[in-house]
Amino acid sequence: MIYRFRMLTDENDNFVRDFEIDAESTLLDLHEFLIQMLEYDPCMASFFTADGRWEKLKEYTYMDMGEGMGNAGMGAPEPMAQARLCEVLHYLHDRLIYVFDPFTERAYFLEVVEATEPQQGLKYPRLQFAHSPAPDQYDPEANEQSGSIFEEMMGEYSDFEGDDGYDDEY
Repeated sequence: MIYRFRMLTDENDNFVRDFEIDAESTLLDLHEFLIQMLEYDPCMASFFTADGRWEKLKEYTYMDMGEGMGNAGMGAPEPMAQARLCEVLHYLHDRLIYVFDPFTERAYFLEVVEATEPQQGLKYPRLQFAHSPAPDQYDPEANEQSGSIFEEMMGEYSDFEGDDGYDDEY
């Protein structure tokens, strides 16, 4: 099975990435793909499963933190290398929070938007769609802050005047 993710950030409303990855991949595989895709330097990071309100649930860390090192109420974190996507994500629209800077809690938000069979001839993981540059890995102030992808994509329709004489009564 191949999972397609949509990835967003609260640092840049224009930033969107859609990518596909094999469900048998580990969270460590996903981390390494994200670092490469975003053109970031290797870093310590964590994944968190999240509920529908993006509240953190279970943590998966880059390094094995051992017993008793978990956040309150979440239990001990598990290592990314031992957690396969298909074991962590079970349903369409399941969510992950990818914290790439644990000191400032800078993160990306990932949601499973589709689960399909692999297509012959394609290599996974693969970037499927990219819009706007990724936020700077080290300087959050260097990020693009204006506009939104919705406004940009719908801009060609902004001149629509409509028909003010429309009458829905017959």
